[in-house]
Amino acid sequence: MTSRLSASPVISDQAGTRTGPEWLILALVCACQFMVILDSSIVNVALPSIDRDLGFAPAGLSWVVNGYLLTFAGFMLLGGRAADLFGQRRILTGGLVLFCAASLVAGLATLPDVLVAARVAQGVGAALLAPATLAVINTSFTEGRRRARAFGAWSAAGGVGGMAGAVAGGALTTGLSWRWVFLINVPIGVALIAAALRGLPSTRTARRETLDIVGAVTGTAGLAALIYGIMHSTDHGWTSAPVLVPAVAGLLLLAVFTVVEARFATHPMMPLRLLRIRGVAVGNAMLLLFGGIGIAMWYFTSLFLQNVLGYGALQAGLGQTPAAVTFMVIARSAAALLPRTGVRPLILAGSACFLAGFGWLAQAQTDSGYLVGILGPTLLIATGIGLTFPTLMAATTADVPDRDAGTIGGLAQTAGQAGGSLGLAVLATAATQTAAGESSPVALAAGYDRVFLIAAGLGLAIAATSLLLPRRRPTAPN
Repeated sequence: MTSRLSASPVISDQAGTRTGPEWLILALVCACQFMVILDSSIVNVALPSIDRDLGFAPAGLSWVVNGYLLTFAGFMLLGGRAADLFGQRRILTGGLVLFCAASLVAGLATLPDVLVAARVAQGVGAALLAPATLAVINTSFTEGRRRARAFGAWSAAGGVGGMAGAVAGGALTTGLSWRWVFLINVPIGVALIAAALRGLPSTRTARRETLDIVGAVTGTAGLAALIYGIMHSTDHGWTSAPVLVPAVAGLLLLAVFTVVEARFATHPMMPLRLLRIRGVAVGNAMLLLFGGIGIAMWYFTSLFLQNVLGYGALQAGLGQTPAAVTFMVIARSAAALLPRTGVRPLILAGSACFLAGFGWLAQAQTDSGYLVGILGPTLLIATGIGLTFPTLMAATTADVPDRDAGTIGGLAQTAGQAGGSLGLAVLATAATQTAAGESSPVALAAGYDRVFLIAAGLGLAIAATSLLLPRRRPTAPN
């Protein structure tokens, strides 16, 4: 890996800057990432039970999921900048406190509006927490091999969290109550807060900077409005007012945000100079494309198992477990290889797995067996994700000053979340159009197969984009 730029001075909020052991720091950031990604999907299986108990209006139930995803994606850039200005430990622990408090309110909610409001607050807490974990990795693991391994473990934790949602949600809802889908976060969060106070130094930068309020408002509102519009595209169509009005408003706010950051902000929330770092610009472009890959793999494969092959939700989650385990193992292996091979070979190898795996999966039909029709190709795709995701995160955050580690972490995760939202909207539209309004397993299989072919194309696009990355000399083993 290339050498890092010099960081701004760091001073302690209290005497001493001692940190906990590396294993504690890594376990902390991995557990935090696992928890926030898990909560993106764990609620899905519990929705029917929630609806029966609380009596949601027909259009309201989806906001138990969307309320979390919207604020999670919309506030991450703000959360990343806050970590840089106010200290990683402060923002990480503050995010944990908000996330746990909102989880407690959600688990005890007796009214639909209270549950949705709690999920919105959970998303804000996650948006503070997630970029802070990346900033901690960037500043705590500066040596090439250890840093790559930390990214591999962090990536695996997030991927497994997303995959484990269906299984964990089904088990908690069936064995206890849907309320434990939220309440389980409270004891875990308390333990993580204790670990953060023990393992992370209480530091802040010596720069006298204030938060860019205009940039924070326009950037956060713009991202939230754009993602809100995209979320509605699958139900209302791309040219409908519920999609166009918020999407156009979001784009206009983001344009204002760009002008403010470039010309008027003394201390911009998103310093545009960072986009002049080629790895940052190209890496975030690939993360945007990668969001569609993740949606095609985990979301649409689950739908294929349930709607075409007739699996239950819990069975579908268990059916994807081998792929999740494969991803976890390969991500750790990729982290070990990265200092030797550099970024581009791993991304190209991962893209080849996407092309072959999704091409194979696109052949699946109603009579396809699980072992050959689903397991084989998903293991191949999971291998590609394991090779690609930690490598993309390492490429995107390389060559960035420590003082901007949180900002870059927020930008990288925003790109991935926005890519997932856009990917879901585009791929769901493609599946619906191919099925031509029919709901038979044969028609749905044709729609999902088209999704998998588009995902193979996204893999090719990632490979092509990776050629724009700067060449790096692999780091010699230590």
